[in-house]
Amino acid sequence: MPGSSAITRITAVDMRYPLPPGAGTDAVHTNPEYSLAVTHLETDDAQSATGITLTLGEGNRLVCNAIEILARPLLGRAIEDLMADFGSVSRQIANDSAMRWLGPHKGVVHLALASITNACFDLWAKARGVPLWRLLLELTPEELVGTLDLSYLEEVLPRQCAIDLIRSHQVSRAEREGILKSGYPGYDTSIGWMAYDDDKVRELTKRALARGFSAFKLKVGSADESRDIRRAHMLRECAGDSATLMFDANQQWNLPTAMRMCRDLAVLRPLWIEEPTHPDDLMAHVELASAIAPVKVAAGEHIPNRVVFKNFLRSGAMHYVQADATRLAGVSEFLTVSLLARRLGLPVVPHVGDMGQLHQHLVLFNHIALGHEVNFLEHIPHLRQHFVHPAQVEGGVYRTPQEPGASLDLVNLSVIVA
Repeated sequence: MPGSSAITRITAVDMRYPLPPGAGTDAVHTNPEYSLAVTHLETDDAQSATGITLTLGEGNRLVCNAIEILARPLLGRAIEDLMADFGSVSRQIANDSAMRWLGPHKGVVHLALASITNACFDLWAKARGVPLWRLLLELTPEELVGTLDLSYLEEVLPRQCAIDLIRSHQVSRAEREGILKSGYPGYDTSIGWMAYDDDKVRELTKRALARGFSAFKLKVGSADESRDIRRAHMLRECAGDSATLMFDANQQWNLPTAMRMCRDLAVLRPLWIEEPTHPDDLMAHVELASAIAPVKVAAGEHIPNRVVFKNFLRSGAMHYVQADATRLAGVSEFLTVSLLARRLGLPVVPHVGDMGQLHQHLVLFNHIALGHEVNFLEHIPHLRQHFVHPAQVEGGVYRTPQEPGASLDLVNLSVIVA
């Protein structure tokens, strides 16, 4: 075991990146500025680490303020000691008696915890000199579960059950390790932003097909429903009958509208319809998931924590679990939701608020260690040039990262925090 780096400095950094016209737009987010609330850790042996969570501009500073408050207990901690019981540490931070009042376990404070947690996992992997996916795979079941906060899940996923679930898949890991060489398939979201006109959607789809993608997501939820239907048919025609399509309403519809629109879109054979109504409306998701079968419901981008995920998973409210380690409380809670989903037999297809940088590690772990099926990982390239080690997507496939850490280091960040 290498010497343990101790955290000596914590900085929250407000990073904002303007997007090209129309990029990132959907039914409810009409003028986004992709922004990262960054946790930057420095250690006594000159190591540094980066954690991120995504916002859309205004509000990014609020998350940074929360990082500065919540991260204080990390100062002076040796990373190996910290991560040996990170489940307890993260619970302590999340339950800060003053900050918890602002959640609990959701919103600004939970996004801050995501950034902090992701920085800790990045530092841990760097301290051991391995990429995050390898670090996670090399942990014993007991060590892995020690990083998780399983509170409020005891009736579904008690600690020993989580350990046993991981252990039960160890003997067959070699059967799934081929994914490290073949790479993890991606799907392209960036062809179908709401503000793009038809010609741009067609052109971007053709380019994505030429780059090896065969799965595409289109934003729906327009004020003019006929526009959604026309654009959906256009995408099917352009992508071809064999392509996989998904439609994303970004919470825009009420239940009656969602029922009507999902049935109209079903003729195009989408794999799923994503966030079809308000993310807190559990019963609407349950009703919709039953009514529009065999079309599936995907959700999770705005499901804030493991407890709400537990209720959605147990109620039959979703078919595809779109957990996001930059929306949940970081890597730790993402893995908790992945274990929950595996126990309850549902696939995890992450939403990538990290632009796929962190999740490329996590889907490899999910498949190899937990036996999750290989689906695909969302690909959004808009911040690619801002990462030191951007995700490598070739032929529509994420190539396995080899650099130590979680692939979250940002270009020029050191200049800002110096």
